[in-house]
This record gives sequence, C-alpha cells and structure tokens, in this order.
Amino acid sequence: MPLIQVDLKRSVFKDKGKEISSAIHNSLVAGLGMDTTDLFQVFRPHDEGEIIFSPTYGNRDRHDLIIIRITMVNMFSLEQKKKTYKELTKRLVDIGIRRDDILVCVVENSTENWSLGEREV
Repeated sequence: MPLIQVDLKRSVFKDKGKEISSAIHNSLVAGLGMDTTDLFQVFRPHDEGEIIFSPTYGNRDRHDLIIIRITMVNMFSLEQKKKTYKELTKRLVDIGIRRDDILVCVVENSTENWSLGEREV
C-alpha cells in the first residue's frame, strides 16, 4: 500500500493533476504489480517560489520540478523499483512533463509502521 505525496506548482496541478495521478498509479501497478484498487495519493500544489530547487544540479535543466515521494513497505526488489521509475518517467513524459522536471524519492519501512484504522496492513 504505497502512499504517494506529490509536490508541484499549482498551475501544473490545475493543468495536469488528474493525468499525473493516473500516470503514477498505472506505473505502480505495472512496475510493482500493485493491486489496481490500491490508490492513496496526496497532491500538494504550491504557489510560485514555494518549491526551491537547483535548476542545474546533476547537469539538468529544471523548470517546473515535480517531487513524487513514494512511502512503501520494504518488500520490492531493485528490479521492480527500476521498472517503476522507467514506467513513471515514460508515462509522465507522454503527458507533457519534462524528464528533467521529475524527482522521485522512495521511502521504505516495515509493515509494523502501517495501520488501516486499527488493522495492520
């Protein structure tokens, strides 16, 4: 049950929020083999100047950085993660997001750190 948090410019969210959501979700389904009903996303649109980043770090040309944080249980292989990153980048580029504007961060923990109400995941 990955929890997705997306920080992006408000204008990008207004223009492409639903498409970004779908691209992320479908990438997790394809890359991690996640159940299609496993959908937990939080979008945090920001005004100009609220996302601060280096436009050139790593020899990139960033304009409208989209930060995608995926918090998930440590149970997926490196190959599954790499497939997910590749799927995610392709799907975002296909909807008009620039490759250099994509930043993904995976945070992993154990099942004991998750609860759905009183039930463990």
